[in-house]
Amino acid sequence: MAQLPPGIRFITSFSRDQWYRAFIFSLTFLLYASFHLSRKPISIVKGELHKHCAASHEVELNSYKEYAVQIQPVKKPSNVSQCGWEPFDKNNYKQLLGALDYSFLCAYAIGMYLSGIIGERLPIRYYLTVGMLASGLFTAMFGLGYFYNIHNLWFYIMAQIANGLVQTTGWPSVVTCIGNWFGKGRRGLIMGIWNSHTSVGNILGSLIAAYWVSTCWGLSFVMPGVIIAVMGIVCFLFLIEHPKDISCSSTPSSHDREPNISTEFVVSSKTFLNGASRFRVQMPTLNAKETSKPQDPEMQHLLLDCENSSVSLNSSTVVTGESRHGTSAISFLGALQIPGVIEFSLCLLFAKLVSYTFLFWLPLYITNVEHLDAKRAGDLSTLFDVGGIFGGILAGLISDRLEKRASTCGMMLLLAAPTLYMFSAVSKMGLEATVVMLLISGALVNGPYALITTAVSADLGTHKSLKGNARALSTVTAIIDGTGSVGAALGPLLAGLISPSGWNNVFYMLMVADACALLFLLRLIQKELWCNADHTLFKEH
Repeated sequence: MAQLPPGIRFITSFSRDQWYRAFIFSLTFLLYASFHLSRKPISIVKGELHKHCAASHEVELNSYKEYAVQIQPVKKPSNVSQCGWEPFDKNNYKQLLGALDYSFLCAYAIGMYLSGIIGERLPIRYYLTVGMLASGLFTAMFGLGYFYNIHNLWFYIMAQIANGLVQTTGWPSVVTCIGNWFGKGRRGLIMGIWNSHTSVGNILGSLIAAYWVSTCWGLSFVMPGVIIAVMGIVCFLFLIEHPKDISCSSTPSSHDREPNISTEFVVSSKTFLNGASRFRVQMPTLNAKETSKPQDPEMQHLLLDCENSSVSLNSSTVVTGESRHGTSAISFLGALQIPGVIEFSLCLLFAKLVSYTFLFWLPLYITNVEHLDAKRAGDLSTLFDVGGIFGGILAGLISDRLEKRASTCGMMLLLAAPTLYMFSAVSKMGLEATVVMLLISGALVNGPYALITTAVSADLGTHKSLKGNARALSTVTAIIDGTGSVGAALGPLLAGLISPSGWNNVFYMLMVADACALLFLLRLIQKELWCNADHTLFKEH
């Protein structure tokens, strides 16, 4: 028999379940990257919607600007001033541009709370597909204002509001799907890598928008709109919501090492199902083999009291439903009662405030400080997202190794505040210093944000007190990200209001927000460290 080719041997070295899991990982990565790709153009186009009106002798005729002016089409849209696109050509342009950001993010924050609840009651594939198609429509709608010569502020605000609402379908859906397919083992690292879709989407969105911004900024919105709509069709054709739908195992094979625990617990649980199969009672007792094992990393991440954790998690709990199809969705108040949800939600509020301020205002800041055109500023701003990719992966890796989610977030938040101060000072020293600080700031700002929205949300949404209720994950994710989106709405709005008094004041606001995010984690960090010390004492004695 002839030896199999190396490529075939590589393919057959992985099981069917592993290939499906890799496929879902890649598909959900691309799906949510397209969401962020469609959000980024507004930050790139801001420099084109309002241009600095300078006298001819004050304009720097560098090679790119000179070339850009020369290739402008002869027939320009009417009612366009030399200061930009009406109505953003006025002196209050920062407030008007801030209103666009606030419209999108406020609608996104409100819609997120509803999205998780609705998403649990609908098939994920259909829900996500409709959301992506609608998002493509409203993203392109903003760009059509250029081609149809629309200068009404409310047209652009309404496009932003509608887009913000439909974009809320994305995050709860993809996190629920990835949570269904991947278990607890190395969740921080896996989701840290997976969450880089945020930065990848931002980078691609920046590059696509920047390509068209100087010549035809309408295409900076239309092209991303087309891309996310196409990805919506891909979602409808290929997304598999749960491994049980194709008879795959629900957790990676690494969990096969603990068969006795899971099997014995399930059997014990099934004993107490009632005739209608609608309720299950979890008994407070565990077998000796399970209690003798080290505490599950997920539970350590949830930062419960060491003395009370066994009582709170193992006490009799009524969980609705047996399977994911027969399970009743968790209530909003029920999700809030999960330990850690409120603290991490409030922390994310301020962490996301910082991240989204950079997302929407960084290109304009670079334009003002480095005196670059909109395209080059947009390209340079992608370095912040490159740093964010490494920050998210690093946060996941550290939290898995230390088994401390809150402490990892706290450490990065503590380093982020002085880094932001350094960024505001160093960025004025030249382009090279700006590049370095963009990478460092991106890693420290996006690290905690990425960890909370992925691994922490999945940990809390699959809390042991919710054993068997897989449908809680969408609601928990929506609560955490919805609260964070309130901060995402406030950040760009505050930046628009504060920036006229100086960019330094914007950075002071961001440093205060970082300190507040850290403040809400202090109690959880204290419990984590106390639990660790307590386990050490037990080992010594």
